Parts: sequence; C-alpha cells; structure tokens
Amino acid sequence: MSKLKISEDWTSTIVGWFIILLVVFQLKPHWPSFSWLDADALMNKVFTLDNVGHALIVFCFMFLMALIAGLFTGKKLKMIAASFPVVFFLTLLAMVVGGNKFLKDWGFETVIFSLLIGLFISNIFYIPKWLKESLSSELFVKIGLVLLGTTVLFDDLLKAGALGLIQSCVVVFTVWNFCFWLCRKMKIDKEMSLMLSSAVSICGVSAAVATAGAIKGDKTKLSYVVSLVLVVAVPMILIMPGLAKLMGLPEDMAGAWIGGTIDTTGAVAATGAIYGEVALQTSTIVKFSQNVLLGVAAFLISIYWSYSKKEVTEEKPTLKVIWLRFPKFVLGFVAASLVFSFCVAPEVVSDAKPILKNIQGMWFALAFMSIGLETDFKSLITSENRRSTYAFLGAQAFNVVFTLFVAWILFGLIA
Repeated sequence: MSKLKISEDWTSTIVGWFIILLVVFQLKPHWPSFSWLDADALMNKVFTLDNVGHALIVFCFMFLMALIAGLFTGKKLKMIAASFPVVFFLTLLAMVVGGNKFLKDWGFETVIFSLLIGLFISNIFYIPKWLKESLSSELFVKIGLVLLGTTVLFDDLLKAGALGLIQSCVVVFTVWNFCFWLCRKMKIDKEMSLMLSSAVSICGVSAAVATAGAIKGDKTKLSYVVSLVLVVAVPMILIMPGLAKLMGLPEDMAGAWIGGTIDTTGAVAATGAIYGEVALQTSTIVKFSQNVLLGVAAFLISIYWSYSKKEVTEEKPTLKVIWLRFPKFVLGFVAASLVFSFCVAPEVVSDAKPILKNIQGMWFALAFMSIGLETDFKSLITSENRRSTYAFLGAQAFNVVFTLFVAWILFGLIA
C-alpha cells in the first residue's frame, strides 16, 4: 500500500478544522494558567500539581494533532515522537515567562520569548541533526492561522460602527501601500516588503505571520519582522498617551488613533487603558475591525503572489496555475472566519472562541520556538534587515500622522 501523503497546506486545513469541530462539540482540554504577577503567584498558581496536570493534558492533545499532521504529510512518526516533546516543553517555558503580567502589559507576546529561547539554544548549544530536520515550523504556523480565522469575526466590524470601519479601511489601504512603496524604493525584496506592509498596517504579528504563510515567506525574515513589531510597540505605549494629552484629544479620538497605529492588540489595550475607559473601548474596537481585514488581505495577497510569482519555465499564469500555487490553508482560514461569523450560534462562538484562541496561540508559539531552534542568529543581522528597520520605522511614522488626521476628521469633525 502506498504511503499516505498530502500537501502541507491541505494538512493544516484538515487538522485545523478537526480541532475546530472537536472544540465546538465540547471535546476540549482544560487550559492551564500561565498568568502570574510575582514569585508567590508563580509557585501557587502556575506550578501547582493541578495546573501541571492540565499542561500535560494539553501536551497529549497537541501531540496527537502533530502525529495526525505528520501522518498526512508522510513524515516519519518516530521523528515527531522524538522532537515534538522537546519543542513543546521549551514552549511551555516561554509561555510561563510570557505569562508575567508586567511583560504582558508592555505588549510582549509569548511568541517573542519562544523565538528568543529557541535562538539562544540554537546559537549557544549544539542542536542534534535529527531535531533540526524534524522541526515543523511552517506546518505549525498554518494550523494556527486556520484557527485564527475563528477569532476574526465580521461582527467586530459592526461593533466598530461606521466611523471605525471607515477609518480601518482607509488606514489599512493607505498605510499598506505607503509601506510597500517605501520598501521597494529602498530596494527591499518583495517578500520582506509584503510582510512589513501587512505588519505595520493591519495587526502586527498575526498579519506578518498570515502574510508569510500566504507567500511561503522565509522564516528568518518573519522572525525579524515579528521582533521588530514587538520592540517598536513598547515605546509607543509610553509616548502615545502623552502626545494625546499634550494635544488635548478627546478620549474617543485618542482611542481611534491608538487602535489604528499600535500593532499588537495587547499593547493597544494597555495604551488605551492609560488614557481612559472610553479610549480603551474605542481603541480595542478599532483594532478588532482592522483584525477582521486580515482575512481579506491574506486572500488578496495570496492571489497577488500566486499570479506574480515567476516559474523558471515562465509558465503563463492561467487560473489552473494560480490554483496550484495558491496556499490552500488561506481557504481554511477564510472559511473558519465566515462560518464563525454567520453560521454558528453566538453562544457556541462565545464558548468555543477562548479555547480556540489558546490553541491557536500554542501553535504559533511552537512555530516560533521551531524557527528559533533552526535559525543562526547571524542570519538576522544583515544589511537588508537594517534597511527593513528603517522602512518599518518610516512607515510607522507615516501611520501615526495619517491615522491621527483620519481620526480627527471622523471623530472630531464628523462625529
């Protein structure tokens, strides 16, 4: 009998939807707590026997999904059995570090600690060949992206109201195109340009990851973009509320400005809360409405990349060729978003969404741990990455000024 093997894209879609169905039908693991403020909470909340037991159940669940995915893609299951526990428990360490309330309030997400721990280990210690060869970062990212679709709901567009929706569409379209133009002017390659443009204009880490998956982007470039997004978000948490107060912006306008410019949802919430309750609500709603546009953007970028990519044979990009090149997991992502937005009862969505978000976050954390373990740190320090930093900062500066102008028109003159 021939060995079962299907593409990574279809595998991620199948496994992602299998997880979605399990959770919707109430077959879901109890999620462990990683949140802690001080050493006392760390010992008495995170490292309790009960919480460790929940973590082991999550490990069994994720391990089973990884084995199913390996079976579909034709990988040797004994390699997955040997490597996955190593990656998982290193990722648990990153999640414990990232669970610190102080770090979370400053917008540092778990994925950055996964990446840093992986980079530290791979560049200080010897990584066995069998472990490096069995890492599945791209597959983990794609499964996480399919699950991300369940949290990107079109209801959030309605909550944003007409003004929030108009701002999101105008800002995302304008800032994305400005960043892409700037990157190309600075002779940054198209792959990096697409990731930077999506990250700075839509929703930071998730947008960069979705774009990298859609164009089969280089993992080293993706890790650099993610690091850039999270590092730049930190000073903005401090600077933007002060600037808003200095300019005397009302809370709704300040919230719209904050939600449209800061690239991570956690940092948006932290910054909005500093300014006031209305600013927190407005900034969160505006950011959610931008998040919804991620599905549309990922789909359009996939089509663009499939059409523009040149084969060695210079094959004419017919519809058949575009379909063959098109990343199929994007369909799983869009389908999940549409089904959870329009076809599933609201009470089922509210019940399933938190656990699916946790599982999606775990796949992303596993992916970035894998990227770190297979990346040489020296490969991150390149002249092109320095140009990418300048382009990102230039686009973010434009984003700050342009979004303030749009927020002033919509929430100051029209509202």
